[in-house]
Amino acid sequence: MIIAQTEAGRVAHLISESTRLLLSLYPEESNHFVDAEDLNEPGNLLLAAHEGNTIVGCVGYVDTGDCIEIKRLFVDPLFRGKGIARALMADLEARAIHAGHRIARLETGIHQPESLALYEALGYQIRGPFGDYVDDPLSIFMEKHLT
Repeated sequence: MIIAQTEAGRVAHLISESTRLLLSLYPEESNHFVDAEDLNEPGNLLLAAHEGNTIVGCVGYVDTGDCIEIKRLFVDPLFRGKGIARALMADLEARAIHAGHRIARLETGIHQPESLALYEALGYQIRGPFGDYVDDPLSIFMEKHLT
């Protein structure tokens, strides 16, 4: 597997599948989407995981000034269970540290136990809402100090 920075169009199929999944799990007001194009803006990051010539996963971050916010972690269901999400997160965190970031935050939902288990295993801890988020019983907010 290879992980590399990518352009938004190359992961459009994964972003669309992620959006469909999240809309099936949560009402529209509880979804906080960022377009892949936004993750290609200066200071932000968009990564893709490749298996051969197939893009099988993606993740990105938005530089919010005081931290990064992780967005759009998604692995094609056919490729899950192979450590791709963990590898994407490790690469993203390493690049964030290299760029000078020390805090990573994220928002995820209560109906995503696999995501929650991954984030907890990676050292993310539950915290309150941050940025423009408001308290939402369907959301879980997490943070990790990057070292």
